[in-house]
Amino acid sequence: MSHGKIGAQKINPMENHDKNKIEQIVQTRKKAHSFYLKKSRVYQSFVDMEKNTFNDGELTKRQKEMIAIGISVVINCESCMEWHIKQALDDGAAEEEIIESIGVGIEMGGGPATASARFAMNVLEYYKPDYFTD
Repeated sequence: MSHGKIGAQKINPMENHDKNKIEQIVQTRKKAHSFYLKKSRVYQSFVDMEKNTFNDGELTKRQKEMIAIGISVVINCESCMEWHIKQALDDGAAEEEIIESIGVGIEMGGGPATASARFAMNVLEYYKPDYFTD
């Protein structure tokens, strides 16, 4: 879809559904991060590993985010795509760099455990009042 106007109506390339989905991913990730950071040593170890992985070394953090974007596309992880694209943008990536990283993912064509863990957390929270008292 192209940017432009039809009469007085502006064409938006992003559907409202996608915007809502992205906002929901961010909101759920923040909630899950807080939940698991307090309750899971495995998740805490994952966060430490992530911090050690995504820092400047022989590859810059931005280059590593570009790699992660391509991998996110290959494994079809919407939450990963949102996170790594935002991180790459925060690190100064240009739109063209991100599009090229997405292209590498398309060419290269396991679901990440942290995305599955978010749904598991929601199921637990749903049933928690029936089984546990605070």
